[in-house]
Amino acid sequence: MTALDNTTTQSDTTVSDGVTAHHDEAHKLSEDARRHTWLHFSRMGAYSQDNEIPVMVKGEGCYVWDSRGKKYMDGIASLFTSQLGHGRAELGQAAADQAKELAYFPLWGYAHPKAIELATKLATLAPGDLNRVFFTSGGAESVESAFKLARQYHALRGEHGRYKVISRDIAYHGTTLGALTITSINPYREVFEPLVPGAVKVPNTNFYRAPVHADDVVAFGQWAADEVERAILREGPESVAIIFVEPVQNAGGCFTPPPGYLERLREIATKYGVLLAFDETICAFGRLGEWFGAIKFGVTPDIITFAKGLTSAYSPLGAMIVSDRVYDTFDHGDATFLHGYTFAGNPVSTAVALKNIEIFEREDILGHVRKNAPVFRAALETLTDLPIVGDIRGTGYFYGIELVKDKDTKETFNEEESEKLLRGYLSKALFEKGLICRSDDRGDPVVQFAPPLIAGEPEFAFIASTLREVLTGALDRI
Repeated sequence: MTALDNTTTQSDTTVSDGVTAHHDEAHKLSEDARRHTWLHFSRMGAYSQDNEIPVMVKGEGCYVWDSRGKKYMDGIASLFTSQLGHGRAELGQAAADQAKELAYFPLWGYAHPKAIELATKLATLAPGDLNRVFFTSGGAESVESAFKLARQYHALRGEHGRYKVISRDIAYHGTTLGALTITSINPYREVFEPLVPGAVKVPNTNFYRAPVHADDVVAFGQWAADEVERAILREGPESVAIIFVEPVQNAGGCFTPPPGYLERLREIATKYGVLLAFDETICAFGRLGEWFGAIKFGVTPDIITFAKGLTSAYSPLGAMIVSDRVYDTFDHGDATFLHGYTFAGNPVSTAVALKNIEIFEREDILGHVRKNAPVFRAALETLTDLPIVGDIRGTGYFYGIELVKDKDTKETFNEEESEKLLRGYLSKALFEKGLICRSDDRGDPVVQFAPPLIAGEPEFAFIASTLREVLTGALDRI
């Protein structure tokens, strides 16, 4: 099949007993999933005999196939993770080879070669003096680790009152209780309150919805950064431990940093003795065309948290990488970072990560993204004539399209309309046409795209043409 082909195989029909058996097997898989598999962030009550749970059984390159043989383009890289695409036998072989040699040993008072080798490699890729790698199993664990590290770092320095964390409106940083405290999406938080105390929220960098300086992106960025300083002064600098930002904010739809914004945050953090953390769970490992978003934007934080693309999702692994200055507080006497995870830095996962980085370098994946990112953006910008398309924003292979009721006034949808548009029509229509993306209502309605980093012009064309077909007349459906 070509990149633009989305025909189904004969297993979708019932023309023979054998095909019927295949159909029945697919139905049983979906039914067993509904009965026994609790899907994440999913309305389980929405699935029934007539609305089956999709079951993906195969992946190759930028595409996946379901249990009925239908092909889909993975337009969100399986939740921003599949950097190198699906079906990379080399990565599976790296896992198998390591499992034969040493499948597991913890990093609790010991080390093993692959963790050492990977930490050393990551230190060469990260900017500035970010040289100390603390492994986790995923992104939320990495954020949780950085939050705890910040609190203990200040305590070891005699500043026991520093416990507060500053993060931006609508930002998502994970679902563990500490990470959820940093997350700023109220529906995710409210059901679990009270959370960890000390969360302070500041404006994000959505210039399309700028409450001030809507005609000057530089002035808007200065204002947004100054809001962080004002928050520190309101709370008292002696109480603030850390600032968390994504270089490009995911939730809300790919908010890029205005010129000078991240540089100003670095100045503010240094001025008040507050740690600055970049959550690069999504932004790292090529998504923006560099190893880290910090490199793309030329700003070095004290901590970077990451996961997802570190292994291209072939094995679970995350980490935070910490500056020498922060680490040195723990590198003497009996100081111990009282924190850890059983499977963090697993030998199999670290072996996969090393092979993943090797392929990145061998195939110049970063160069491919930098070369093709303008082509991706241009394909999306062909949709600007549609009345529902309000804003197209992002960078690299990471874009969001904000949908509006009125293009001239930027009028958005109310909650009921947004529900009907995104869940009642858009997500289903795109999926039926073979395009997997993310319909996001954590803020104003947005459709997000983050294809595998191996994607090129055929995939971009398919995304744009499918979107045009589905978005045309979408306003008439609400």
